[in-house]
Amino acid sequence: MKYLKLLLWPFSLLYGGIMLLRNYLYDTGMLRSTRFSLPVIAVGNLTVGGTGKTPHVEYLLRLLKGYPTATLSRGYKRKSKGFVLADHTASAATLGDEPFQYHRDFRGVTVAVSEDRVAGIAKLLKLKPELGVVVLDDAMQHRPVQPSLNILLTDYTRPFYKDLVLPAGILREPRQGANRADIVVVSKCPPALKLEEEQAIRQQISRYSRADAPVFFSSFSYGEPVPIGSAGSLSKRIILMTGIANAAPLVRYLEEQHYIIHRHLAFADHHHYTQKDLQLLQESLNEDQVESLSILTTRKDAVKLQEGELLEITHQLPLFYIPVEVAFLKNGEQFDAFVLQHVASF
Repeated sequence: MKYLKLLLWPFSLLYGGIMLLRNYLYDTGMLRSTRFSLPVIAVGNLTVGGTGKTPHVEYLLRLLKGYPTATLSRGYKRKSKGFVLADHTASAATLGDEPFQYHRDFRGVTVAVSEDRVAGIAKLLKLKPELGVVVLDDAMQHRPVQPSLNILLTDYTRPFYKDLVLPAGILREPRQGANRADIVVVSKCPPALKLEEEQAIRQQISRYSRADAPVFFSSFSYGEPVPIGSAGSLSKRIILMTGIANAAPLVRYLEEQHYIIHRHLAFADHHHYTQKDLQLLQESLNEDQVESLSILTTRKDAVKLQEGELLEITHQLPLFYIPVEVAFLKNGEQFDAFVLQHVASF
């Protein structure tokens, strides 16, 4: 792996240089960046892969429930094009995984997708002139929009300051991009993070972030499993099925809760489930021949398993999903106050 990174290093230098130039052009105004008259909160990261953006966006949507709120995403891997406003016909295919999840779980929030976020926000304001705030999902590198508040997430298990630019690493842009962040959140932390380690992380982040950007630490809080399949109680013996970027925190939690994972069907992030996948799941259930074996998945996967032709099969399986929410290790009220004061200032 070390030698592979050395071979890829020249390409990382080239890509990193291109991204530095792009950021310079936006920072100096040579490339246009649009700012809007209402608060626009961007949630993003510097890396490819899961840093926990979806639970943090959901945290914001709950925090902002007192405001007419919209969330706008690109709609990664959706089958539609252009601007799409979620309605009763929406699906994961038309919106993408995460936007469809927001649509299902936050009925009071306007959900839309658009590759062009500037045009998307303008369209939202035309359709919903009463909007009070827009939350942009995965928009750290979408420089045509100038957010009023930029929230950078970095994974505790692979912080941006230890990584390299693509393709030698998984950074979408050089580490210096952290200086655009108004808030930095270190996600997926162990609940018992030691003060010495927290201080060391803060010091590393401060090498790249602005001096006035506060740093918070969050972890995941898992709820009681929710049944979406055939009736029955959840067994401690499970087949785990996931289509997310990083299932390690969930696996670790389940093992801590004394679940026995007989099999883990780990699909790629944003996996589009088919009847064949559920047939494979049924075969796995039969092959294991373990009494009272249940199937556990994530909320992100569950919303796709409850669509169209899959619904009939899903209802026949002993299938549950486990909810997840963000929990700040400490000073969560300061994070809330920072965001709410920012929104109230408009």
